[in-house]
Amino acid sequence: MLMIIGGLARTLGILLAIVAAFVAIGTMNVPLLLVVLGLVAGLAMPEERLLLAMATVIALPIVGGALSQIPAIGAQLNAVALNLQMAMAGAVATAIAIKLFHLAMEGAMGVMGGAEASGRRKAART
Repeated sequence: MLMIIGGLARTLGILLAIVAAFVAIGTMNVPLLLVVLGLVAGLAMPEERLLLAMATVIALPIVGGALSQIPAIGAQLNAVALNLQMAMAGAVATAIAIKLFHLAMEGAMGVMGGAEASGRRKAART
């Protein structure tokens, strides 16, 4: 269920990032909505995609700056890139928080002897 909600938030974030770049949405706080959708989408981000997502957050403003040089549509393409960066930054923030939580739990289990005890149980089963 969490993967479905995260995937839906990611899809809505991408669609909103594109639409908001081409259509003026006056009554909606688009950056806030993009960050919130990104935060929710980050719940479903696999750990192996975290590094790629971080690189994407760094690269999108550079790509947007290059796309802004295209006549007639460059400003909108830059806006799409910056909107996507906003959503992706929210997703990365959630994924980092989850990763830190897992690291803290592993550390706490190590201090309490939980990891060592579970290792002995696994060795006894084999």
